[in-house]
This record gives sequence, C-alpha cells and structure tokens, in this order.
Amino acid sequence: MKYAHSFMLPLVAVGLLLFPVVVQATSLEPIDSAGVQIQPQQQNGITYLSGGIGLDESKSIQQTQGYNLHMTFAVGAQNEYTADVDVLIQKAPGQTVLTLNEAGPLVYVKLPAGKYSVIASRNGQERRDVADIGTGGAARNLVFHWDDAQ
Repeated sequence: MKYAHSFMLPLVAVGLLLFPVVVQATSLEPIDSAGVQIQPQQQNGITYLSGGIGLDESKSIQQTQGYNLHMTFAVGAQNEYTADVDVLIQKAPGQTVLTLNEAGPLVYVKLPAGKYSVIASRNGQERRDVADIGTGGAARNLVFHWDDAQ
C-alpha cells in the first residue's frame, strides 16, 4: 500500500504540470476565418483589438500574441459575454490613453510599461481596476462582471 502511494504522487504531480499545456492546446483549435471580423485598431498610438462575438472570433482574439492587457466583459450568473461596455484607460488621473465605446466582449491592448487605471462602464454601472504593465511578456488579465443580464 505504501508503494502505491509513493507511485501515485509523481503521477499526480506530472498530471498537474501538464494541465496548463492541455488547456492551452484546446484553445489552438482551427478557426473559420470567414467568421472573423477583427482587425487591430489604433488610438493615441495604442494598438488594440475589440470583439469576440461568436466562437471563431473569440478564439481568434485569444490566440493573438503581443497584447499585454487582456480584458473580458461578462454579465449574469452564467457569465455571458457582453459587448456593450465603455472603457477608459488612464496612465494618471486626467491622462487618458484609450477610450472605447461599446467594446468587447474581449479587449486586448498593447500598452507601454506602467501603471494604468481601467474603468469599464455598462448601463451606468462602473467597474474599476488597476493594471500594472511590466516590461516582460506576461499579459495582465482583467475580468469585469455585472450582475444583471440586460
């Protein structure tokens, strides 16, 4: 019995280490590009993507590399995507970097290193967060959720 436990522990450890690889591989499924309408856009020298309506479009955005701020907008108990969010990103109070209207449900942004305030508004309800963007390649993920599904 002791032998079985010592044998199972390394198997469990290997399984846990491989789990992120398996999850990541599932998001690399083929995309029907005919259903994808997303193109990089720019505002104030900041490049961003906004969209994700439909499975192919959301997978396309999620597979895009080089964006260091990833935002997801969802509503209701089922966490359904919503695409009616106004977004304001500020480097410092009063120093607006990016303003988007009716964005989402996914917004990916390429920002210079620094600390940013992010305000997401939907139906008059604001959600706020801070994104500390480093010089490394890791993206900062923000999820904004509203309880109502209006």
